[in-house]
Amino acid sequence: MKHQDRVYGEFEITEPVILELMSSQVLQRLKGIDQSGYNPFWISKSEADRLKHNRFSHSVGVCLLLRKYGAPLEEQIAGLVHDVSHTAFSHCTEYVLNIGNEEKQTYQDDIFEQFVRDSEIPDILKKYDFDLDYILNDENFPLKEKNLPDLCADRIDYVLRDAMVFDGLGQAGATYFLDNLVAENNIWFFKTFESAKKYAELFRKMNDFFYAGLPSATMFYAVSDFLKYALEKKYLSEEDLKREDDFVIDKTKEHFDEDEKLRLLFDRMNNKVAIRNNPQDYEFESVCKSRVVDPLFMKGGKLLKLSDAFPEWRKVIEEEMRPKKYFLKFET
Repeated sequence: MKHQDRVYGEFEITEPVILELMSSQVLQRLKGIDQSGYNPFWISKSEADRLKHNRFSHSVGVCLLLRKYGAPLEEQIAGLVHDVSHTAFSHCTEYVLNIGNEEKQTYQDDIFEQFVRDSEIPDILKKYDFDLDYILNDENFPLKEKNLPDLCADRIDYVLRDAMVFDGLGQAGATYFLDNLVAENNIWFFKTFESAKKYAELFRKMNDFFYAGLPSATMFYAVSDFLKYALEKKYLSEEDLKREDDFVIDKTKEHFDEDEKLRLLFDRMNNKVAIRNNPQDYEFESVCKSRVVDPLFMKGGKLLKLSDAFPEWRKVIEEEMRPKKYFLKFET
């Protein structure tokens, strides 16, 4: 099967286990889960871009990135399935059910293993003689997953992908980073100080504007407020949150005619109501996970961290690793 990816271009995928996983219900569901959470708070280049910017495209992207840099098939599989436990509206769930951690956004990781075990993934892996326990153990796959501020396939992919949709990073820009990226001995690093610094600065820009910026803070609160109210009124069940974004929205729309508050909350989550961020006059506090990277690069045959060669970056890391708080109030 030929697969055309926004970031990496065209790939020929022939491995039966990858093809069957991609076609499975649990992976296909991710096409209906917005990668950003809920899109009206950002402007994408086109409606087509928005519709393709989902957890499925990111999951396949992580798999393809690992493939591109020679990771074993088991690690590609782990990359492909790593986001299957995301609920509707991605990380908004942390703010809806008061579970997980808003500052660290850990809910989908906390439920991941059981979610996978309850899906069709174990049977698919068994069919092709892959060990489920091995695939579920992140310690086996250091290219796929590492703690911040280190690089890993997950965050390499999502920053390039998000920047192409929302920040105008073109194909040439993405190719520049990929051409300067190396994976050796289970470590990601850049070939030069310049490319490492540019990537780290892009990541910081995306964090400040996108991941931990005011639009995200507003989105997390507005979406969670809408969903909490719908759950309270029993327009939705918690099981519904395991479905796609549009399913959840369509189910709540059945009650718009009878519930004015529900319609107002929906307008808020669709960015139709003005909002202010003012710590002296606010109705609610919203916390965003903040993130930053400190990539390795090669110099004189040695690997150095960006912060070793660019000490100013140490202060950036300290600042950006702290969760960001906003003090919000809707106009109506």
